[in-house]
Amino acid sequence: MSTKVQIEHLKFGYGGPDPEILRDISFTAMPGEITAIVGPNGTGKTTLLKCISNLLSRQGRVLFDGRELSREEMIQKMSYMEQDTDCPVSLSVFEVVMLGLVSRLGFRVSDEDISKVNEVLELVGIRDLAGKNISEISGGQRQLAFIAQALVKEPDVLILDEPTSALDLFNQFTLVNFIKKVTREKNCTTIVTLHHLDVALKYSDRVVVLNKGSVYCDTSASEAFTEEMLYDVYRVFSKIEVDENGDKHLMILRPRVKTDPGSWDELVNGRKENAC
Repeated sequence: MSTKVQIEHLKFGYGGPDPEILRDISFTAMPGEITAIVGPNGTGKTTLLKCISNLLSRQGRVLFDGRELSREEMIQKMSYMEQDTDCPVSLSVFEVVMLGLVSRLGFRVSDEDISKVNEVLELVGIRDLAGKNISEISGGQRQLAFIAQALVKEPDVLILDEPTSALDLFNQFTLVNFIKKVTREKNCTTIVTLHHLDVALKYSDRVVVLNKGSVYCDTSASEAFTEEMLYDVYRVFSKIEVDENGDKHLMILRPRVKTDPGSWDELVNGRKENAC
């Protein structure tokens, strides 16, 4: 299992008077690594994942080991978990996870398929919920069920949209640590959107920061999270602390207000002028 994913000059818009939502997006996601897509609300993170997954028509190319795939090939090679985990159909947790194997299921479910579902339920820690109706469990548990659904077919490429959004702090870190372990052990290529920047900083190998539909930066997690980026992209004042192990920690001090400079460069230049 090893697939490099290259996004080349990807653009997307709904047409008409609406502006482009994504503008000339290019980056590469490597096997065995978590590539996190971060950015403020409305900057196009979910749209980007849907374009990569061929759920939306877009300009530009998405290459898997150097070539574009047919829809059938993508179904075999990739798993995509969307942000909305509502399930309008009455299914058990076991059945929801079993749907992850739908492309290979025949008229009868094999013992191997049942074993795979049980293994992945055990892996994500919800084996005891297998017989529960998906609508009767908590939002966080439902999120784990759909992550299990994405994992059960052992994809080469794993795409997750906000997998931690319904989880508490402990489970956010536990889940992403688990995703990182699976990514390493299976050598799959994982692309994930995250709102929680401290989780992205700790567990991502590479971070693509989106701002207003464009790539602000594409670099390692330690280099992506800077006071400058947080000021320009997230519009907050912050402080970056480094502990005795060399690990970075984010401290958000306050949001920008209208009277603050409009960019980091203006802020820094203003401080220099005041110092003189």
